[in-house]
Amino acid sequence: MRTQTLENLCINTIRILSADAVQNANSGHPGLPMGAAAMAYALWTRFLKHNPKDPHWFDRDRFVLSAGHGSMLLYSLLHLTGYDLPLEQLKRFRQWGSQTPGHPERGHTVGVEVATGPLGQGFGNAVGMAIAEAWLAARYNRPRHKLVDHYTYAICGDGDLMEGITQEAASLAGHLRLGKLIGLYDRNHISLSGATDMTFTEDVALRFDANGWHTRTVTDGDDTADIARAIQEAQQEERRPSLILVRTHIGYGSPKKQDNFSAHGSPLGEEELQATKRALGWPTMDKFYLPKEAVDHFREAIDKGARAQQEWQKRFEAYKNDFPEEGAEFDLLLSGKLSENWAAGLPNWNSSDQPMSTRVAGGHALNALAKNIPNLMGGSADLNPSTETALKGLGDFQPSEVAGAGTMGSVGGEWSYAGRNLAFGVREHAMGAAVNGMAAHGGVLPFGATFLVFSDYMKPAIRLAALSGLKSLYVFTHDSIGVGEDGPTHEPVEHLAGLRSIPGLTVIRPADGNETVEAWAFAVQHGGPTLFALTRQNVPHLDRGNAKDPSVAKGAYILSEAEGGTPEMILIGTGSEVALCVKAREKLKGYGVSARVVSMPSWELFAQQDEAYRDRVLPKAIKRRVTIEAASTFGWHRWAGDEGTVIGIDHFGASAPGQELMKRFGFTAEHVTSAALRLFGRNEEADMVCGPETTFAATASGGG
Repeated sequence: MRTQTLENLCINTIRILSADAVQNANSGHPGLPMGAAAMAYALWTRFLKHNPKDPHWFDRDRFVLSAGHGSMLLYSLLHLTGYDLPLEQLKRFRQWGSQTPGHPERGHTVGVEVATGPLGQGFGNAVGMAIAEAWLAARYNRPRHKLVDHYTYAICGDGDLMEGITQEAASLAGHLRLGKLIGLYDRNHISLSGATDMTFTEDVALRFDANGWHTRTVTDGDDTADIARAIQEAQQEERRPSLILVRTHIGYGSPKKQDNFSAHGSPLGEEELQATKRALGWPTMDKFYLPKEAVDHFREAIDKGARAQQEWQKRFEAYKNDFPEEGAEFDLLLSGKLSENWAAGLPNWNSSDQPMSTRVAGGHALNALAKNIPNLMGGSADLNPSTETALKGLGDFQPSEVAGAGTMGSVGGEWSYAGRNLAFGVREHAMGAAVNGMAAHGGVLPFGATFLVFSDYMKPAIRLAALSGLKSLYVFTHDSIGVGEDGPTHEPVEHLAGLRSIPGLTVIRPADGNETVEAWAFAVQHGGPTLFALTRQNVPHLDRGNAKDPSVAKGAYILSEAEGGTPEMILIGTGSEVALCVKAREKLKGYGVSARVVSMPSWELFAQQDEAYRDRVLPKAIKRRVTIEAASTFGWHRWAGDEGTVIGIDHFGASAPGQELMKRFGFTAEHVTSAALRLFGRNEEADMVCGPETTFAATASGGG
């Protein structure tokens, strides 16, 4: 049995190593790692199921440091337990090119499950991870065959619980009764600018109790025995997520900075660091000293993890022997690949078919894909009838106590977590983070859906998905002033510009049903996040019979070529406005103008094509260009060029029928025609095509 002395040495090793790294960088947050070291030690050495030599082993427990500013706690644990994170990297904390950035980044540092730092996001990610675990267990586990059986642990702080996203996520997790979700609350009563009694005096336990959580208080954050008992009790709570409220002391051991907000976001200082080492009985003032006995104890995680993984692998082999079909499917999910027939049954429409909104087309595509992609799952923020994202006949992800009629039950158990429709409720903030958590967990291909205007609520999660390269799918409908009667509060104007500015995010605004299907086909194969912007209003199915290499995956293509194949100008549109370009092209023929129509569903994908392809679609020699999109003009001059015209809307919309708004704000074929004629100096004819009141209602401006 390990002595208390060794335990104290190990805990203090976490504290001092973290404080040394922060001091060495002269930047960072030493307080949390020092205060939370004991509970992190108890979790990582007694409970966490992981293999440092195979960080991607599927049935590992997931650990999320939601309070990402305390990143040195995680980096210390990763190094000490034997992950491929050398001490040299801790010495280079927060420095250029290091593997130890200021806040944890998925894909950048081994062992980091999700990128955290924006407070509350990690907590929401943890809820998504627990959802993924529960769904996979319900779908694949069988009697005497527990293939999926792990916990999701998260350390959160006062700041996390102040952010509104955690209330949404906690409410969702409580409703779903995610028993394998365990949060440890670093309750040190200190935030960055002072004590929490200035701003945060609610009864957190009572709040989580009301949300359907099991709560347990540990009054002494250094009492590892009580922390261990609390975790064991949480593990026994199969039908409630758990929050363990641990009373800790920020900057523990620092004579002057313990329990002081100055320990939150600033190094201790050399003098205080040495005083802390003396107070904790540290044997040396040298930085980055690691006691061999402590390191050896932490490194026991290597053999322990290897044994756990080997035992699981044996269970998996036995599972595949007894259930070969399910085993093969599970293998496919772990690989992240799609089955050979994944695209079977995808719909296709002719130009003579009845017009259809791209949200409806998206629903058809999604349901066709779901038949052949068994782990495609998700839902909306209480908007399935509007976003058309219900997976028909595939059941609801619900605990059995609240599951409704027709819900798909689990295999061999009372829980009904095998359904693939997730009811997120009116919780866009939590939905975004949970979808990311599901994607990070692996084994599922998740989507979330709401109106485009509410992407504002999901922006932090979308940004983190792009930063992390997560395969998260975001379905946003009601993509323009075409929303109509709901008015400017629900009509996105600036959103596309903002979303397109996020590095690593692919935004697709398809023009019709067939482009929408292609967008979905791209998204399920793409390795990063994809965002759909879909219409509420019906749009015609475009005739692509004469299109040149029509492909959403290339971002833009020639939909209709000019008569004779030599265009004098180019009309460029996205989404519902592409049809206006097609009509304008026909009108321009009557004025002797030959125009090419380019559909540009994705700026990002087009920008990724080689220069030769881009020049074929948008030749540099053709200066006369008109772009049209029912959204902000911001960024469009990149494609219009210095001599082109951009038609958009740089003000809020109004409440009226969508078609009337489109007409009044200049989103008509006549306005496109007029703008094109003006590029040839034919202003009088342009005025005859489109009256000046409409021309000035929309934004039509030259480049620059």
